Amino acid sequence: MRNLSIVLHFLQDCLTACGASAEKRDRLPIGGQAVIEGVLMRGRERWAVAVRQEDGALFQKVWPNIPWAASGIWKFPVFRGLATMAEMLTVGYKALALSAEVALGEDGKVSAWEMALTVGIALSLVVALFIALPVWLTDRLYGENWGSSWEGRILEGLVRAAVFVAYIAVIGLWKDMKRVFEYHGAEHKVINAYEAGLPLDTMSSVKSSSRFHLRCGTSFLLVLVAVSIVVFALAGNGPIAWRIGSRLLLFPLVIGLAYEIIRGASSFPKAGKWILLPTLWIQYLTTREPEEGQMAVARKALELALGGEEGKGAAPIEVVEG
Repeated sequence: MRNLSIVLHFLQDCLTACGASAEKRDRLPIGGQAVIEGVLMRGRERWAVAVRQEDGALFQKVWPNIPWAASGIWKFPVFRGLATMAEMLTVGYKALALSAEVALGEDGKVSAWEMALTVGIALSLVVALFIALPVWLTDRLYGENWGSSWEGRILEGLVRAAVFVAYIAVIGLWKDMKRVFEYHGAEHKVINAYEAGLPLDTMSSVKSSSRFHLRCGTSFLLVLVAVSIVVFALAGNGPIAWRIGSRLLLFPLVIGLAYEIIRGASSFPKAGKWILLPTLWIQYLTTREPEEGQMAVARKALELALGGEEGKGAAPIEVVEG
């Protein structure tokens, strides 16, 4: 069950990595994601993770943030979305493995082989569930020539969205994933409070903040579905193997364009909220109202990511390079 939890969690990271780190112009850019019994936060110069240990103590760790999209071709539109996703997946992988070991103790230690297997299974499930399955189901519903019509392409996008929503709804019934979704809600509340300029030295401002956030990775995924309808039209029609393979080849372009849409929407919060309103509804499934202790973990992760007072009144912080 522990390995299944890690697989599902990394699969969730694969699906939602990019949107979580899109920048907000008027304040220090903050991104994050829930991990096992904890939260990962990204500041301008530092990554930080805070995880609740089995004995109730708080494990804290920080390391330098060297953005992958800061130089070369990766700083340009579309390409920076790919670099950001790769960065979030790599750091998320690292934080997930660490949180499993810390939160679950000896039982949570994951070997390099187990983590490689976890990544392989998660990526295979992404391809199977969100690329191959929608193509196959659209074949069954519309007929094999759906790729030559806009009705068929829109149906494929709707099927892909339906598969995603069904997946989230099913895993949300599992106790371990409910905990993850609660930490997801805690992450959003803390970031919302910070971005609204509310004081974080008391828990009341965090509690009163929304558990929904415009830059959430689930928002990114639904935008990705909409963009895919247009981009995958470039592939035209053909055998099912061609339709699946062409979508794999075009997927990086879809990711880059979806990232730019989320980035643009977050730069104009009022207009962006209306544009992305449907994507906020899905967060009723991917977040839960957190406990105060979970919000405290998220708040500590943010404090560390911002470079605040490290470890005051808490366990020592291990700072690592790279």
